[in-house]
Amino acid sequence: MTRNFPKEEIYSLTSQIVRSSRSISSNILEGWAKRTYDLVFKQHLINSLGSCSETETWLNFALECQYINNETYNRFIIELDQIGKMLNKLHQNWTNNEKRNT
Repeated sequence: MTRNFPKEEIYSLTSQIVRSSRSISSNILEGWAKRTYDLVFKQHLINSLGSCSETETWLNFALECQYINNETYNRFIIELDQIGKMLNKLHQNWTNNEKRNT
């Protein structure tokens, strides 16, 4: 999607969207690798949620600058919302499992 942005956005908006969206999955994976430490894993889930919000912010800028249309924006926002819900549920369930085990 960002390949269609103006060249002057390559090192700003384009870069931010790519980095924040990639950060979602990389934080989940890094946290999963450290999952034996409950608080560390949960913190990585929270970081992933933050990256979801950051990506949404950059998409808002892209829409406002008319680099993307409403259809594209809505498609990505729906996906980010679903990812956020899954991350929240995982965080909630992980907390519940922790409480049951004590």
